[in-house]
Amino acid sequence: MAKVLALDIGKKRTGIAETDPFQLIATGLPTVLTTDLFSFLDTYIKAESPELVVVGEPKQMQGMASEIEPFIQEVLVKFKAKWPAIPVQRVDERFTSKMASHAISQSGMSKKKQQNKALIDEVSAVIILQTWLNRK
Repeated sequence: MAKVLALDIGKKRTGIAETDPFQLIATGLPTVLTTDLFSFLDTYIKAESPELVVVGEPKQMQGMASEIEPFIQEVLVKFKAKWPAIPVQRVDERFTSKMASHAISQSGMSKKKQQNKALIDEVSAVIILQTWLNRK
């Protein structure tokens, strides 16, 4: 088995998580600026050769696509053009930011650290990946 990579793509930042090689545990990686995402992916994919990328699919409460979805689609078109052999699966990411904020607040971190948006994005990516692992 190989690792699975998860991305919580935003216009400013992208939260990132990966599984262990046995695909049992989701672990957060440092959040990157979305403008630097492909540079990060170049390095990561060469080093880790993930077998799959899981990408959060933001939806509104009624199940319709969120307003950021066209931006994410643009990123995915570029991703698939650059790495056509790596499959991409989408996972509904409704409430992941709220779940991430709640988990961080329960961790005992200072209020300042709890408001760190990069940390929230990282934890959101972990939740997206853990959701995928639980369904697998």
